[in-house]
Amino acid sequence: MQGGSNKGKEALISSKVLVDAGVSNTENDDRAVDALARVIEKEDFASMDVVGQFNLGFIIARRRKDASPSPSRSISQELQVMDDLFIVDQHASDEKYNFETLQLTTRIQSQKLFRPQPLELTAADELLATENIEVLRQNGFEIEVDDSECSGQGSRLKLVAQPISKSTVFGMKDLEEIIHLMRDRPTGQMVRCSKARAMFAMRACRKSVMIGMPLNSHQMLTVLRHMGTIDQPWNCPHGRPTMRHLLDITTIDSTSIMQSAPIDWSAFQ
Repeated sequence: MQGGSNKGKEALISSKVLVDAGVSNTENDDRAVDALARVIEKEDFASMDVVGQFNLGFIIARRRKDASPSPSRSISQELQVMDDLFIVDQHASDEKYNFETLQLTTRIQSQKLFRPQPLELTAADELLATENIEVLRQNGFEIEVDDSECSGQGSRLKLVAQPISKSTVFGMKDLEEIIHLMRDRPTGQMVRCSKARAMFAMRACRKSVMIGMPLNSHQMLTVLRHMGTIDQPWNCPHGRPTMRHLLDITTIDSTSIMQSAPIDWSAFQ
């Protein structure tokens, strides 16, 4: 009895997750993103097949894989295959790939200051900035270390150059934000301030595949493969889901499909 209860509970949870990740969930994007992370793994994008393009804006993709083994499943159940269709927003998914690429690789230009500006930091933040000085350079903040000052006093670092962009103005608050973000990250891991992320999001949007653009099979496959290489493929830089679960093909009764009335395709012309 306990085994049957567990299986029923698993099926109920799985069904709810699929609903949250599906196209019917139009009210809660955050729940959809969380559900997608549970329904599909990043490794799945490497083996996905392209079914086609829908409405010049979406890629229909098919994911086939063996179901994950579970202690509560019998041997016959473990041999079952997961076979699902997903609908992928071609613009949002390409935009997220370009956004994460820009975040990792872009070195923001900097402009020398007329006079170096001493940084008044705590001893902990001073050490953090020193250990991540290359990350600060990537963000356009050039830091100079004054070895004549005593270590741990919070007065060894001076700002000699700050980032510059055509449409974005950076300042000390952005440097403070970056240092704050560094506190929760491993040494050397790239972090960006909110202004830089907004700037990269705008650039990524402009260079990405647009809605209304016809794509061939190779282009659609490239979009899918790219999704498996980024950190968070489930949502675009603006927070919207990049894809939704469309259909569990294993639930389709092939007999009922064969017995269904023929489709009059002329009605769609």
